[in-house]
Amino acid sequence: MKYIIILGDGMADYPIKEFGNKTPLMAANTPFIDELCKKGRCGKLKTVPDDMPPGSEIANMAVLGYDVKKVYQGRGVLEAASMGIDLDDSDMAMRCNIICIENEKIKNHSAGHISNEEAHELIKTLQKELETDEIKFYPGVSYRHLLVIKNGKTNIDSTPPHDVPGTPFKDVLIKTKSKDNSTAELLNDLILKSQEILKNHPVNKKRVSEGKDPGNSIWPWSPGNRPEMNTLQESYGISGAMISAVDLLYGIGKYAGMKAIKVPGSTGLYNTNYEGKAKAAVDALKDVDLVYLHIEASDEAGHEGDHELKKKTIEYLDQRVVKYIMEETQKMNEDVAIALIPDHPTPCELKTHTHDPVPFIIYHPDEKPDKVLTYDEEATKKGFYGLLKGDEFIKALLKK
Repeated sequence: MKYIIILGDGMADYPIKEFGNKTPLMAANTPFIDELCKKGRCGKLKTVPDDMPPGSEIANMAVLGYDVKKVYQGRGVLEAASMGIDLDDSDMAMRCNIICIENEKIKNHSAGHISNEEAHELIKTLQKELETDEIKFYPGVSYRHLLVIKNGKTNIDSTPPHDVPGTPFKDVLIKTKSKDNSTAELLNDLILKSQEILKNHPVNKKRVSEGKDPGNSIWPWSPGNRPEMNTLQESYGISGAMISAVDLLYGIGKYAGMKAIKVPGSTGLYNTNYEGKAKAAVDALKDVDLVYLHIEASDEAGHEGDHELKKKTIEYLDQRVVKYIMEETQKMNEDVAIALIPDHPTPCELKTHTHDPVPFIIYHPDEKPDKVLTYDEEATKKGFYGLLKGDEFIKALLKK
């Protein structure tokens, strides 16, 4: 048996007035997802404990069956792993967004989805102006970058910028959780210095002249040290491959012992290379047991509060990914189990993640389906699996 997990990041949502109080999953035209639903068994999965932040790093590790309370060490360390950066035990790694601040408020978490080329120019300037033996910046993808502080303290309170659009940035600067506030002071100083350095940068002057949001501040968050995680081989006796557009997922994949497959044209947005990623997933099954196909687009639409775009991304997933995978795996000599699941909801109304359980489908060719006919947040409550938690989803998929 082979396995594919299709992960629609942030795909779940709340009812939306403009859709007649339907969620985007309910409102979208998804004939192939619904066909998979009719052939499979459904349920809901609690991916994030209520006392932990509902980030993609925690939620995706939970989908893969990890005990997140034991292994979670922040987003930065995972992205460092995906970028090939070896961390010392004394290194603290943090995700470092390039964001847009307007009128002293956080306008958005992505500097208007700044391009790789523009962002790398900004990071290069920050490296020149702010780096020391203890402070290192590493360029990533679009607005997503990495900051490593040697001997940094992880006992700090850092707010994800996508959680607080419209908030005065000074209200959500980094705070300490202990008597030692040296790391918090250092990071806040870097934020303020970055604003001075970036405000008149040629990249930002050009973006403003073109009516785009400038990348005029860094925003470090999610601190952590190097985690200890078992590989999929060690836990379940299987090999795996990760396909995504974002470093975070490749970092999880690296610690999970998964092969990294990068598809040209993968953007993490609505215009990503859906067809290329679907084909890469099917092709990868020749070499590995499980493929984790992560598609970011719905999450970004949710953060933008764009319900029409979110519906469109779900329809793209249906017609350009699920259709192909269902058709091609039917032709294979070996049975393929297919799962479809979000990592967490990203409601358009809130523009951020929530802790709500997410709907899922698991299709095994040799199993009798349940009676759920459409895939959405409500219908799946009546599915065969009910409400799962912990490693119950991955064990159900793998029949462990």
